[in-house]
Amino acid sequence: MTEPFRTGTIAIVGRPNVGKSTLLNQLIGQKVSITSRKAQTTRHRIAGVLTEADTQYIFLDTPGFQSTHKNALNKLLNRTVSQTLADADVVVMVVESLQSDERDAAVLKLLPEGRPVVLAVSKVDRVKEKARLLPFLEAMSARFKFAAVVPVSAKQRHQLDALKGVVREHLPEQPPVHAEDDITDRSERFLAAEFIREKVFRYLGDELPYSCSVVIESFEQEGNLRRIHAAIIVEKDSQKAILIGKKGERLKQIGTEARLDLEKLYGAKIYLELWVRIKKGWADDEKLVRQYGYE
Repeated sequence: MTEPFRTGTIAIVGRPNVGKSTLLNQLIGQKVSITSRKAQTTRHRIAGVLTEADTQYIFLDTPGFQSTHKNALNKLLNRTVSQTLADADVVVMVVESLQSDERDAAVLKLLPEGRPVVLAVSKVDRVKEKARLLPFLEAMSARFKFAAVVPVSAKQRHQLDALKGVVREHLPEQPPVHAEDDITDRSERFLAAEFIREKVFRYLGDELPYSCSVVIESFEQEGNLRRIHAAIIVEKDSQKAILIGKKGERLKQIGTEARLDLEKLYGAKIYLELWVRIKKGWADDEKLVRQYGYE
């Protein structure tokens, strides 16, 4: 008997830095959500689409729920998490193996009633003594009525098929809503800004504060060439100097790495020009936060 086709949205939620974006990228087999060691790298709801023979999974990556810093940017990002939870057919909550604290408790309080929630326990490849996992899994299971608990390692692709199988059981029977070869609902322009911001965080994560953003000022396509002009927004002169680096070397390095990633993603040649602009206090100004593309 042929299985009915299922399509649905799956919200991936959790506290900052538990591996949500890495999990999304590995599930769909393509990089659409940026990653770095810096907490709260993800700032938008980003859909990663995976279409298989009988299922279309629409995974929704979300910002890490922030329970400490309450500026305008973080308040808006927290609203994004709450709205995504309200809209999704299934929720995957990600916690790090053997690491649970009050930040996970804050996410647990957000989980919707009457909606299947699967617990994905991430980074199990880092746990040397596997016997330590069972008490942790039991303790987490006692805190919420999860539909299933699945230990995973995104980087090792361990148990990802099992996670998809559990999720599929709870998706509605309906036809696909995206084309078979779609991998995301986001535009090339949006992804360009994200990939640039990722390189800023990866190279300067310990030197620059969280309040750094990227704005695409022009994006033009000429055949197989894309011309992109982007501004990196910081709050202080000192941050601008750090970002540019001696003789412009850091900014050049960031641009080169972002360009190579974008060429791989688009399968096209990229001309990328970057510059740095100062906008004091933008992360505390809701109007500016929205102007810079945060919904």
